Amino acid sequence: MQTSLQNSARQVRAGIQAATQGLVGREQLAELMVLAAIAQEHLLVVGPPGTAKSAVVRRVAQAMGGRYFEYLLGRFTEPSELFGPVDLKKLREGTVETDVTGMLPEADIAFLDEVFLGSTAILNTLLGVLNERRFRRGHTQLQCPLRVCVGAANGLPEDEALAAFADRFLIHLFVEPVPDHQLEALLQGGWQSEQKVVASTGGMPHLDALCHALRLVRLDGARPGLINAIRSLRQSGVFLSDRRIVKAQRLIAAAAIMAGRLEASQADLWPLLYVLPTKEAQASAREILRETLAHSVNPNLLSAVEEATLQPLSRVTRLVELATACLADAGDQQRQGAESLLREIDANFDAASLPEPLSGLRQQLAELLVVTA
Repeated sequence: MQTSLQNSARQVRAGIQAATQGLVGREQLAELMVLAAIAQEHLLVVGPPGTAKSAVVRRVAQAMGGRYFEYLLGRFTEPSELFGPVDLKKLREGTVETDVTGMLPEADIAFLDEVFLGSTAILNTLLGVLNERRFRRGHTQLQCPLRVCVGAANGLPEDEALAAFADRFLIHLFVEPVPDHQLEALLQGGWQSEQKVVASTGGMPHLDALCHALRLVRLDGARPGLINAIRSLRQSGVFLSDRRIVKAQRLIAAAAIMAGRLEASQADLWPLLYVLPTKEAQASAREILRETLAHSVNPNLLSAVEEATLQPLSRVTRLVELATACLADAGDQQRQGAESLLREIDANFDAASLPEPLSGLRQQLAELLVVTA
């Protein structure tokens, strides 16, 4: 069982890597999307336009190979545009049924851009799909195969009704434009990604295998740490609702699954940070829980762990993986990849703080640039 679990986690990791190739700084979003899918929860992405939110979701869906539905909501979007039109043939027979062919109720992965612009009718129907995986409209009642719904918005809503809807997305991710030291990689990667079609890695069966294993995860090893973390947050004035605290356990179990384990530990507590609903709360929690999250690690969700903890250990692990892959690559893009990695390494570490595994790889990357000059 353990070997099968680790293999599925590696296959899903391969899908993430294929999906994010060329999309600089967006591995975190792809990894959290997978984490949410395994936990059977949903992800809200908040950030300015033009930060590749839709591109990442679309490419992860292509890599996984599942049925995908995407829609940009507006004030005048009709429910039929998401859920399907009324079946006219059935209507003539006196039955109100919805033809859901190719629409949201049939999707494995869904992306709803500007999700808070949906009408009350749309959001009420969505609640049933998100919470219960059930679509109800007229005489139509269907069980939905939805693994994860990703909602996107430019900001969190202030309206109480919409805020309650936002709370149905357990993971909240706040994205920013790519930082200065990655601008070269952004331009190079963006040009390449526009010319590349992501092929399916057949990851959906592996994703489903991880989903099915979730209920087998033992949380006893992680629960004391989770309780202490919640108490530390409360003592500092950072609060989570009881519902979000309980559901956070699903993400912790999913993190253990993606690490190839059926036993959760303190190393898997890092998803708690993404359960906090605001950017300010997440920033505070990083400081409050610094010691608790210092031991966080996941071999298949490197960027999500790194951004949650801002710990050197997780950053080093990711850079070591990227540098090793770059040195093994004999393609035309090897030099560009080496230049980008050297910039990122030097932006994060000076000579005195550079750890040994990364130090040797940095030297090899530098020698590669001299050889290929």
